[in-house]
Amino acid sequence: MTTAPERSTDRPVRVAWPAVVAFVALACGLAWLVALPLWLGDGLASPLTALLLPLMMLTPAIAAIVVVFAFRVPRGDRSRFLGLRPLRPVGRFVVFLALGLVLPIAIVVVTTLVAGALGLVRLDLVGFSGFAEQIASTAPAGTPLPPIAALVALQLVAIPVGAVLNSVLAFGEELGWRGWLQTALLPLGTWPALLITGAVWGLWHAPIILLGYNFARPDLGGVLLMVGGCIAWGVLLGWLRLRSASLWPAVLAHGSLNAVGAFVVIVAAAGETPDLALAGPLGVVAWAVLAVAVGVIVLVRQFRPGALAAPRTATPAPVAVTPEGDPR
Repeated sequence: MTTAPERSTDRPVRVAWPAVVAFVALACGLAWLVALPLWLGDGLASPLTALLLPLMMLTPAIAAIVVVFAFRVPRGDRSRFLGLRPLRPVGRFVVFLALGLVLPIAIVVVTTLVAGALGLVRLDLVGFSGFAEQIASTAPAGTPLPPIAALVALQLVAIPVGAVLNSVLAFGEELGWRGWLQTALLPLGTWPALLITGAVWGLWHAPIILLGYNFARPDLGGVLLMVGGCIAWGVLLGWLRLRSASLWPAVLAHGSLNAVGAFVVIVAAAGETPDLALAGPLGVVAWAVLAVAVGVIVLVRQFRPGALAAPRTATPAPVAVTPEGDPR
């Protein structure tokens, strides 16, 4: 007779805690190492900033590669575990790529409008006076400029292109966060895996947040704001990863978020300096907008276990056994 093949599972069987601890320590340690020249020099004003920040985005991928080979997690199909494949069914893959592009843009735009409606930032959606002020301050005196509406339109049209370009570096982060860490934590349950991954993602930013990056709050408050923002966005990006059974929609969503992050600055009124802790894409208003978006996803039953296509672990091949019990 022939034994039934071992049933495949949609999640790792248990959390490999030594590998998880090593991954977090390595990703965060490398981030601090990369940012060290900024701490020893002029901070974010250093000319090295433009080089070191992209390099820092690669550290989660390096950590993932190290633990995959050093700890053999996973032991089975690595590319499927990390979400690098499959890219089918093609229809589903394309739909979630589109969502990865569009959702961050929509959420940041809605966040900005809500912040404006609440009086947290003054907006100028007609004359774009704040953006005009920025352009005038950077252009040489007497330089003829096209209509400000045309410049704004150009900025907005460039966002999808920027999303794709930003995805190249975002891949370095997403391979670590949604590719390896979130998947490794899935035995804890979907929500714990999403929330813990988001919190680690936020803490990983500490070396540059403490220099004033993102919120201009170089203190514990700034780090906590970043953790909150990364948890909120991490639920959405993590859902894209699980629902699509692919890492690539999360990669594009991360790139899209980075590309549209300055939207509030484009539409702010002249003389206004938006408080990014409130009105920015990682700020408190964005948390609320993301909570509503995730709530809608839950209500339409797209967060139910049957809809989430987590990566499969390797399945041993069936073994044929003779009546006498000798394997063939």
